[in-house]
Amino acid sequence: MALDTIDRSVPPIFRQGLSATSKLVMLGLLSILLMAADHRFKISQPIRSGISLVLAPLEWLSLQPGRTLHAVTQYFGDLNEAQDAAQVFQSRTIAQAQRLQQVEQLTQENAQLRQLLDLRTEVAGPSKAVQVLYDTADPYTDRVVVDRGQLAGILAGSAVINAAGVVGQVTRVYPLVSEVTLLTDREQTIPVMNARTGSRHVAYGGSTVAGSLDLKFVPAGTDMQQGDLLTTSGIDGVYPPGLHVGRISGIDRRVDSSFARVQATPVSVHRGRHLLVLMPVKDWPNKPEPLAETQRASGTKGKAKSPASAPSTPGTTP
Repeated sequence: MALDTIDRSVPPIFRQGLSATSKLVMLGLLSILLMAADHRFKISQPIRSGISLVLAPLEWLSLQPGRTLHAVTQYFGDLNEAQDAAQVFQSRTIAQAQRLQQVEQLTQENAQLRQLLDLRTEVAGPSKAVQVLYDTADPYTDRVVVDRGQLAGILAGSAVINAAGVVGQVTRVYPLVSEVTLLTDREQTIPVMNARTGSRHVAYGGSTVAGSLDLKFVPAGTDMQQGDLLTTSGIDGVYPPGLHVGRISGIDRRVDSSFARVQATPVSVHRGRHLLVLMPVKDWPNKPEPLAETQRASGTKGKAKSPASAPSTPGTTP
């Protein structure tokens, strides 16, 4: 190898230049110079604008997870508030509907009480207004319990009526409550009269069809039609005469039997909550006279007055 081909330069490891401290000072001064120039002449403004334009989509993408989380949180929060508000409004609606039903019920009860008051003025005997508490637990009987008893002057055997007609009869009396047996009970009977023909019969609680009345031992040839009104006859001393009991709903005349099977529908099927208890007619202070006795008395008085009112003829001695 020729000597002139040998690199005679100093190796890099042995090179010497500025020290690290000098470089730090120079770079610091350069940075200050650049910041002052940028502040004065706005040199880096176009560069910053370009960089911000390039980084805008990246910033938008980086912000989407936080915005999505905030939107989802707000959505569920609004949903919970809407559900709470809906529950509140539903509760208010139910409360208002309940009040409306109570108002309608009170209106109906007011009308029933007015009818009972009018009926009390029409009935001559003493009466007591009662309220139905509950039906008895026996499924084989039709009985209800009312809120008046012996302390209120209720007597066993008293008639129970409403604005439509006869409901039943008081069968058991306790100090504070009483038990009323309805007309449709199998053990209940009531003497009735056909308002159209005047024929008298006895109505029994429905033994064949629940909620109906049966007229037993009615001759097959009796003048009776569907729709005839049955009223109390007043011959039993319990029910005042003329109260509505029911209407004839079915007549079965059989050739092989001398009696017809007659069914009637009570007029007081929907009895309501308020009833009127009448003292038995036989216990009234001023018991009404039967119609036959009234007519007989009026006929006797007419006959007694006729001789005195007849003009005397001349030539006769009074």
